[in-house]
Amino acid sequence: MSELMNEFLQRANQLLQQVAPLLPKPTEAIDWNSVYAASWQRKGNSSFFRAIPLNADIQLGDLLGVDHQREQLLRNTQQFMQGYPANHALLWGARGTGKSSIVRALLAEYAEQGLRLIEVERNELADLPMIVESLAGLPQHFIVFCDDLSFEAGEGDYRILKSVLDGSLERAPDNVLLYATSNRRHLLPEQHSDNQNWQRGDGGELHPSEAVEDKIALSDRFGLWLSFYPFSQEHYLKVVQHWIAYYAQPAQLSWQFTDQLAKEAISWAQTRGNRNGRCAAQFAKQWVGLQLLQRHA
Repeated sequence: MSELMNEFLQRANQLLQQVAPLLPKPTEAIDWNSVYAASWQRKGNSSFFRAIPLNADIQLGDLLGVDHQREQLLRNTQQFMQGYPANHALLWGARGTGKSSIVRALLAEYAEQGLRLIEVERNELADLPMIVESLAGLPQHFIVFCDDLSFEAGEGDYRILKSVLDGSLERAPDNVLLYATSNRRHLLPEQHSDNQNWQRGDGGELHPSEAVEDKIALSDRFGLWLSFYPFSQEHYLKVVQHWIAYYAQPAQLSWQFTDQLAKEAISWAQTRGNRNGRCAAQFAKQWVGLQLLQRHA
């Protein structure tokens, strides 16, 4: 009898050793009292929050030329923080115009009052019900943030996400909001053909307008839409001056915004094919860094 028991235990141990790598690995629970931001991670069969450092380099006052968008999102977030009704938000428009920066600046502004940020990749949004459930009842207020949310033509998983958002957002607890950024207002590319053959769709579809509605319905899950547009040249140069002052001040670098400097900033933007806040900050870093290098040469 003892031999049979030993053989059974030996085989059970071998089986456990084979199964162990497939089991979710235990992870440390996040202490939201001290952790202000985290990302949702998947590794093998495990899903967990990973703490990330709070980046407070950019403040709300650094975001120039997007006053209307900033004030609307700020007001929505204040409603949320006070426990009043607030909307999930979609920030869409030209790249580099401050969409992601506004969300992160809000965290820096309100982290001490209990605001928390959870970054979730588009491919991880299927876990949204699990994420929302784990946050319900906590004293902090959580923004689930999906940066650069969009889909290409032909991708079908937007329908899965739409269903997930329907269930998760409608039943989301009062301490959870979803903010997302995208280069597209409707998250999917809109084709010229969407407006053709409205009486009969491709393949004999009798109601193509319903198919078009289905393609854009995903963005309707967000109650607040904020639009961001490319900068005018005047706006771009104002932002350049702001960032030059920002980077020059700690080094006590004296400077003047001359016509020559303006031409250099414009040329910098032209080589990148875009005038935006990111481009302005990159030029300011390059110019200030070069001046400091020459000063200490």
